[in-house]
Amino acid sequence: MDDEIKDNEAINEEENQASDAHSDYKPADRFDASAVHHLSGMYKNWFLDYASYVILERAVPHIEDGLKPVQRRILHSMKRMDDGRYNKVANIVGHTMQFHPHGDASIGDALVQMGQKDLLVDCQGNWGNILTGDRAAAPRYIEARLSKFALDVVFNPKTTDWQLSYDGRNKEPITLPVKFPLLLAQGAEGIAVGLSSKLLPHNLNEICDSAIKYLKGEDFQLYPDFPTGGAIDVSKYNDGQRGGVLKVRAKIEKLDNKTLVIREIPFSKTTTTLIDSILKAIDKGKIKAKRVDDNTAAEVEIQVHLAPGVSSDKTMDALYAFSDCEINLSPNCCVIEDNKPVFLTVSDVLRHGVDRTMGLLRKELQIRRGELLEQLFFASLERIFIEQRIYKEKKFEQAANMDDAIAFVDQKLTPFKPDFIREVTRDDILRLMEIKMQRILKFNKDKADELIARIKAEVAEIENDLNHMTDVTINWFTFIKNKYGKDHPRRTEIRSFDTIDSAKVVEANQKLYINRQEGFIGTGLKKDEFVCNCSDIDDIILFYKTGKYKIIKVADKIFVGKGIIWLQVFKRNDKRTIYNVVYRDGRDGYYYMKRFNVTSMTRDREYDLTLGTPGSKVTYFTANPNGEAETIKVVLEPDPKKKRQNIFLERDFSKVNIKSRGAKGVILTKQVVHRIGLKSLGHSTLGGRKVWFDPDVKRINYEEHGRYLGEFFDEDRILVILDNNDFFITNFDANNHYPDNIMRLEKWQADKVWTAVLYDADNKGYPYMKRFTMDAISKPQNFVGENPNSKLILLTDEAFPRIKVTYGGHDAARPDEEIDAEKFIGQKSFKAKGKRISTWQIATIKELEPTRFPEPEEQIEEDDTEDEPENLDPDAGKSSQQVIDEINGQLSLFPEDDENNTK
Repeated sequence: MDDEIKDNEAINEEENQASDAHSDYKPADRFDASAVHHLSGMYKNWFLDYASYVILERAVPHIEDGLKPVQRRILHSMKRMDDGRYNKVANIVGHTMQFHPHGDASIGDALVQMGQKDLLVDCQGNWGNILTGDRAAAPRYIEARLSKFALDVVFNPKTTDWQLSYDGRNKEPITLPVKFPLLLAQGAEGIAVGLSSKLLPHNLNEICDSAIKYLKGEDFQLYPDFPTGGAIDVSKYNDGQRGGVLKVRAKIEKLDNKTLVIREIPFSKTTTTLIDSILKAIDKGKIKAKRVDDNTAAEVEIQVHLAPGVSSDKTMDALYAFSDCEINLSPNCCVIEDNKPVFLTVSDVLRHGVDRTMGLLRKELQIRRGELLEQLFFASLERIFIEQRIYKEKKFEQAANMDDAIAFVDQKLTPFKPDFIREVTRDDILRLMEIKMQRILKFNKDKADELIARIKAEVAEIENDLNHMTDVTINWFTFIKNKYGKDHPRRTEIRSFDTIDSAKVVEANQKLYINRQEGFIGTGLKKDEFVCNCSDIDDIILFYKTGKYKIIKVADKIFVGKGIIWLQVFKRNDKRTIYNVVYRDGRDGYYYMKRFNVTSMTRDREYDLTLGTPGSKVTYFTANPNGEAETIKVVLEPDPKKKRQNIFLERDFSKVNIKSRGAKGVILTKQVVHRIGLKSLGHSTLGGRKVWFDPDVKRINYEEHGRYLGEFFDEDRILVILDNNDFFITNFDANNHYPDNIMRLEKWQADKVWTAVLYDADNKGYPYMKRFTMDAISKPQNFVGENPNSKLILLTDEAFPRIKVTYGGHDAARPDEEIDAEKFIGQKSFKAKGKRISTWQIATIKELEPTRFPEPEEQIEEDDTEDEPENLDPDAGKSSQQVIDEINGQLSLFPEDDENNTK
């Protein structure tokens, strides 16, 4: 037993000696419960240590300089290696490994990413392509050096705080003294343990402008700018805070009616990933295109060739809806501040960056002032030492030792000490005694006084700057913008996007069929009755003879039951599709007629257009896409008890108001209906469609967004005039895309006369006037002329325009001339040259207020006399038997549930 105890003690002693790596773990007695360390606790501690390391030392940028540790170490290494020439990336990577305790691959990738941002690193060689996603060449083939911007704003060893590197052999900066909000200019993205950071890049010029506004106490707004271009919708950006969303779109242009070209791509996407997403949408039938060609070189060019008969406008929307041509980015402004992660806004980061810049500028000025004061102090000592010839005094020359000599010099300087900026030390006197005789012999009092005066002036200037640090910082950001801003223009357009309804732009890539006998519908019933084209994301609305209706999801095959009288693709929020219905209330009830629309429904829920009485039945049904109201002819069952009766009725649905789907309707008849047929088609009762144009999204809409264009009927068109003097006519389809360079957009009036004044390049640049109408042309035509050097001066649609011509140059003495355009030239084609205004030298041409106006149209007085009611029943006064015989001979009585009673 004693031997066993001794063995256990020896084991414990060995464990204590082997615990150097975990000094906090010191096992005492093996059987002591307090010395037991549970694995879960150890895992928790180690995991927290690892998570903290990843967050602080790898993934999340620091708010002070906007850099991750690997980026900071790369820049520090490049500064140490900097001699103005390019260095091999492989050498930079190797040098950085003195400071970065990880592999060379991570350093190389980080350096390439910094180089592709085109801000801090000046690159040479194949550094890859952010547009196509191509990787950079191997580190041994490409070269880099610090950019001039980095040398100006990133480094200053005098204001840098240092720490030992991971192995203790070198010093590295804790943070670099960056005098610019670098984090916003470069952006950053990183994934840590349970934490991520995503800051989007911003424009250098706009950062400088916002910094200046902040320093002046003004409000500012800062939005992202991407090197890949595109367009962004910042309505939900939320100042870059966590939870915000940024919509990013590619730039798509029409090459022609059959080809779309993608010129710019969304940030974080490449041409390869974008084309893959388009091809997937084509394979699923959501986009109809023949092929996609990638012609990207220095600039993006992806051509999408459309299938025959496909709308380019609708395809453009489909690209945004079903491919990566439109994506959402979620910013997450997470940074390291005070050695812990915090979530801020872009404005917070900017303010912190500007405040830090001001602090660094102040620190640099203070350091410079200290250096100048020290220089001034020694220059004053030197002048006194030489002018007073202290070095020639006998006591100085015959001093027994250095201490006596120092004491003598100190004594001679005593009368001048009150004028010094600080006390004279032993080191100062030793420095005086080290002055060489050659310098003493060449000493010039005037030059010494001039140097002292120059130093004092510079110190005074620095003192003034320190008292006006806001102005100094504003000047600094102005200097940065003027020097580097021209190389960083905004690439990404800021605009509002309309929300694209995928159901409206998806291609009808499926065909819907119905099997009425078995009660099935679906896209897989190829041998059954065709209903309509649809897409695989559509909902289908179904109406039954019983008055029930519902919507269901499109499927390959689904049982819906028998008795379907109408089915079609359901369009939500569609107020213009009107259903005209006649139904019988119960088995023996009255017949009602009603008009209603269905704008929203819950999928798979059953609704009823009747009153819900058992035995109710729909006897007439039509669906009208633009609210048309037809006239129906109703044949009643003859009543043998009546000798004279009217069994033919005509009813006009336009007399029935459109109400909610739950409305009862109006009574059609109380008698039994034998048959209902269509007598004549009607017109829309909804009137024209009111149209607005939204200049932000360059689209028309019916939801009262933007500028009101007017009420449009089927034959109406929209006139578009561009700032390059092209014009064309379009319909008022909400899917239409309009160019950005719109000069005027309005409802087209065929008889409106336009007056244009232009300089005609084909006729020596003389000013011409022409009056014309805009023809109904869908292909853009130029009303100024084919010569691109011709210049439009003014364009007006006034009925009687007047212009004023002011002469200049050698003809400036000529009096001004006023011209009545309507009298000056008659109306001709837009292709006509027009009439020359003058051959004299003209300074200005401007439009005057008209003095004549069109006469108002005469109001036609309405006749108050009422027309006599027309007898719509040609069978009035006939006997019952005569009517029955006529029906049997001419109409062939149909049973009440004949399907011809519905359409």
